[in-house]
Amino acid sequence: MSELLTVADYEFKFIAGSPCLDFLNTLGGRFAAAPNEHLTQYADLVEWLETGGLASSEAGAGLRRLADRDKTEAHTVLSRAIALREALYRVFTAAAANTAPQASDLLLLNEELVGALVRRRLVLSEAGFEMGWSDEGADLAEPLRPVVLSAAELLTSGAVRRVKSCASDTCAWVFVDESRNKSRQWCQMEVCGNRAKARRHYAKSRPAR
Repeated sequence: MSELLTVADYEFKFIAGSPCLDFLNTLGGRFAAAPNEHLTQYADLVEWLETGGLASSEAGAGLRRLADRDKTEAHTVLSRAIALREALYRVFTAAAANTAPQASDLLLLNEELVGALVRRRLVLSEAGFEMGWSDEGADLAEPLRPVVLSAAELLTSGAVRRVKSCASDTCAWVFVDESRNKSRQWCQMEVCGNRAKARRHYAKSRPAR
């Protein structure tokens, strides 16, 4: 197994076009010798939610208080989150290749999806009826729910055919290619794209031996 590196003060990126794919991208350099794991503690899950606009700062503070009171359960949920992320990565890469996912990965996704759907409610807001969440109180599994709902929505839409992996040999971040001619290659042009351009330039400028 590859050694995992942790990165302090990491700023989560939301460039994939779907929350579930952005969640997959919380592992950096998936195929590098030492991938960068950005979910090293439960608080990282909460920060990811807040940064992506999937939870308010007030809700995030409540989740952190819950985690402080039950560190064992917080660690368990973190392990579930990472297992879900890896299963979703395999499901989406299989879908992108037009192949069937592993049954165990689909089972895990469905188990988490059931837990999320149980908490869904129809609520009335100033704008009218909309889908919301149960007011039974927060629990530590909340960060997983928007992920699995987003995954279910994407997998059952035509957009799943536009899911791609970054063209970098080591990156493997995923995204929905929303370009008109389906020509997007990089997760971020200013990162992986520019690195590839720099490598090509260096290769061309090296003197022939």
